[in-house]
Amino acid sequence: MSVLLVTGAGFITWAYHHSNYWNQIGFAPAQPVLFSHRHHAKELRIDCRFCHSTVETSAFAGMPSTQTCLSCHSQIFTNTPMLRPVIQSAARNVPLQWSRVTHLPDHVFFDHSIHVNKGVGCTTCHGEIGQMALTAKGEPLTMRWCLDCHRDPGPRLRPASEIFAAISPAARPPGRQLALMRHYDIHAHNLTNCSICHH
Repeated sequence: MSVLLVTGAGFITWAYHHSNYWNQIGFAPAQPVLFSHRHHAKELRIDCRFCHSTVETSAFAGMPSTQTCLSCHSQIFTNTPMLRPVIQSAARNVPLQWSRVTHLPDHVFFDHSIHVNKGVGCTTCHGEIGQMALTAKGEPLTMRWCLDCHRDPGPRLRPASEIFAAISPAARPPGRQLALMRHYDIHAHNLTNCSICHH
């Protein structure tokens, strides 16, 4: 009986620590503005780089400034209550304080620019962002999850024209995956070195 209890407790603990709840998948923190990626990225087809302007050149993708929002919303929907924080931010000259959706440990280094420049699309790590009315964590981003990709990056690569698509494209055949790895000069045997992510 005690063996069953210990085994059961071990399994429950393992299952909990590998669950979406533990990894906070689907968790959407409160933001200063009710921003919908579904509306902006999917329906209006606004390119990710419009708001995340440093994603191709920096480790940090960048968050939209008040002026970025006002480049459209100084003209449209200016009187809606949900945009009041943007208007107040501009009037007070105080930046919007966006809440992080994804948190990595301090000992992990992640560089957005190398990933997008090597053909990894936004939805690979951020989930189906084009379906999200509120931005939520879409993938676990655990060490195991990252290593799975680093060991076999081919299925996650996209041509440059699809990197910033708000919806994940269809799976590619193995031959196309190899062609993309050659195109981006990716050598998977180098990608699991500890110093790649831990500086």
